[in-house]
Amino acid sequence: MAAARPKGVFAIGWACVASASLGRSEHVPTTALYPDHLIERITFEAGGGLGWRLSALRTPNRRQAPWKIVVITGAPSWAEYWADVIAAMPPEREMVVVDRPGYACSEPHHPVLDIATQARALAPLLRREPGQRLLLVGQSYGAAIVTLMAQANPGAIDGLVLLSGYFGSLGPTARWLVDAGSLILGLMPRDPACAVQEVRGQPPQLAAVRQALRDLTLPVHIVHGDRDDFAPLEAAAWMAAEAGDNARMTVLEGADHFVNDGPIQRVLGLIEDSLPALQPTPLRPRERVPQDPARAGGYAIAS
Repeated sequence: MAAARPKGVFAIGWACVASASLGRSEHVPTTALYPDHLIERITFEAGGGLGWRLSALRTPNRRQAPWKIVVITGAPSWAEYWADVIAAMPPEREMVVVDRPGYACSEPHHPVLDIATQARALAPLLRREPGQRLLLVGQSYGAAIVTLMAQANPGAIDGLVLLSGYFGSLGPTARWLVDAGSLILGLMPRDPACAVQEVRGQPPQLAAVRQALRDLTLPVHIVHGDRDDFAPLEAAAWMAAEAGDNARMTVLEGADHFVNDGPIQRVLGLIEDSLPALQPTPLRPRERVPQDPARAGGYAIAS
């Protein structure tokens, strides 16, 4: 039986070093854990004429599914850590999770620090079959990227989810990791080194993200754990305020930054809850900038 995929900050860090030393792009090859009727790896050409080959994991043979769910992961960006969720997708859902540019099985082999460039590169993921609807999910660092993707591709996306979004403010654990990683940047494997550089370089780019949130007219669901020590809950609440009446926010009681780690049924339920109705109904009013996001009016608290 194949070994379980490592989880937790230090386990993932060690897996990163070990896989790099073995010349692997995946920490635990997905094909060793799942049959090909549940998950398949694909490659596609990056958008924007960038010339990169990008890699993703997806549910096979789901192109007729009513909903396509596209996940843009954080930093580091490893689609394999969504494998349990992909394998559990019901037949009526297609899911694609990408290794972002500069990570894992994707090109290039250097960091891509500009989030607008990342958004252009990932735009081909928004293609869908006639009549199919699309939910775009941005996890952690990916939340800012999907916001720009939605702004640049009006009409291509039916709903947006910002999951454990990182918006320039580091929680205590993330700050320690970034500070420590900055001291040994030249000694680190590609993926964690890329993550440190991305996180350090994001804050000056956030003005464009805030403007994009103001411009969006599609439903936005912001989901954040109340024990997230990587990306503070308060920063996600401020971004919810920027999105205005198109946004709603769900605070997950007891959840940390890695919501995709499970429980799987909770993750599947969050995705289903984020699918917009065919005829969206107005969201109830809420406070623009709550002092306590977990208790402010208009915010759902889920266990």
